[in-house]
Amino acid sequence: MAEHFGYDIDRRYLPVLLPFLVRPSKDGVTLTDDGSFVATFGFLQVVTPLDNVAGAHLTRGYRWWTAVGARMSRADDGLTFGTNAQAGVCVHFVQKVPSRLRRSGHSALTVTVADLQGLLAALGGDDDEADPPSP
Repeated sequence: MAEHFGYDIDRRYLPVLLPFLVRPSKDGVTLTDDGSFVATFGFLQVVTPLDNVAGAHLTRGYRWWTAVGARMSRADDGLTFGTNAQAGVCVHFVQKVPSRLRRSGHSALTVTVADLQGLLAALGGDDDEADPPSP
């Protein structure tokens, strides 16, 4: 059975999210029955087989201006689908996954879902915050 993890949306940032056409009732991360990882953020999406997920970990304490919206990292090729500045799950990929923002792909995606622990558990991730905030 597919599992869906909706975003934890901080309503103060809705004006930043509106241009992306984020749909609070539909967007988020879905782990499909056929073994796919699908993250949607309005008109943006990242899709890859679950076998391509190398791991995941929690990140916290972002600066809102670097965390909210769809953002590419200045430090690496990571991507963020952010809806709050509190916490998210950074998902690492074995092979880079393309998006509309970078066709050459992303090695990681940070998502600010409401059920952080649930997504971590589903991906076999680590709840220790090993890395500094990525968004």
